[in-house]
Amino acid sequence: MNKQKIDAIFNRFQKANPNPTTELVYHSPFELLIAVILSAQATDVSVNKATVKLFEAANTPEKIVQLGLDKLKEYIKTIGLFNSKAANIIKTCQLLVEQHHSKVPDTREALEKLPGVGRKTANVILNTCFGQPTIAVDTHIFRIANRIGLAKGDTPLAVEKKLLDVIPKKFLRDAHHWLILHGRYTCVARKPHCPQCLIKDLCEYKSKTTDN
Repeated sequence: MNKQKIDAIFNRFQKANPNPTTELVYHSPFELLIAVILSAQATDVSVNKATVKLFEAANTPEKIVQLGLDKLKEYIKTIGLFNSKAANIIKTCQLLVEQHHSKVPDTREALEKLPGVGRKTANVILNTCFGQPTIAVDTHIFRIANRIGLAKGDTPLAVEKKLLDVIPKKFLRDAHHWLILHGRYTCVARKPHCPQCLIKDLCEYKSKTTDN
């Protein structure tokens, strides 16, 4: 895909949604960190339903440590893999208290040392909380980057590196959210809604189906 098309794609995304953000509900970097850890292999809707009650009871590392593993599990038991996620969250909260003065760190190296935090989660925090031009390649971004011809790659990391290379710098901070939302609501996995797509004339994917 040439630079002119890429620029046009993100100009349209920006015009349609000037201030994109995550659909996870949070009120602090710490709350977002916990929500993103919980969102692995889970929907934002299911995470928000759990965290609205969890954060009323405990919304700081200290409070979650005090809550304890068993009580934490009760709040997040509707979310997939809740046992392992609860264990990671307790360990992460302990490290935040002991090593980071209960603050969420703003470097990739420090974030990825926290249990339950991989590259994708770190990218979300760096981008959404600290305004860094990172792109967290989830299943939506991986799919549509390959599908529309924006950045083809066999692994999330390969796609991430290509996206960072081809997306104009002026769009990098918000590109992550635009692409996720586009994949979640328009360029869906099984039957993309091509007739309603705002970049359909710029996309390299040619759908053989019609949208209902």
